Amino acid sequence: MEILVGKRTHVEAITEIFNHYILTSNARFEEEIFTYENRLEWFLQFNPDTRHQIYVAQTHNEVLGFACSQPYRPSMAFSETVEVTIYLRENTKGAGIGTALYTSLFSALSTQRVHRALCGIALSNDASVNFHRRFGFSEVGVFNENVRAC
Repeated sequence: MEILVGKRTHVEAITEIFNHYILTSNARFEEEIFTYENRLEWFLQFNPDTRHQIYVAQTHNEVLGFACSQPYRPSMAFSETVEVTIYLRENTKGAGIGTALYTSLFSALSTQRVHRALCGIALSNDASVNFHRRFGFSEVGVFNENVRAC
């Protein structure tokens, strides 16, 4: 397995991975699957020389998963805050791929001006919560369905 900077040629596989989660879980909140075209537009935000980066895990030219850092909010106050995301092919979980992806992503981000990295996890997902805790994340709040939050 190798960890690579995401390239345009990876977008089709990334789209397949996203769509698996849209169709089979509550990890994503989209109501329709992604298209190659809208994921290609999304992909254009990434650049290895900025705080917005994407890495893929690949073996034998098959993308096994990806991790990325994206803008959190379009306000200057959050310009040094990133939201991180990681998704793996279902049949690859527990093989260390997520750890390798986040290790590469956070190593690259350590050379950028990043004040804070955030993630959002749709509950219940103990595996993702525990995985993120291993990388130093802690829970700061929960959005509930029937409660106002501020």
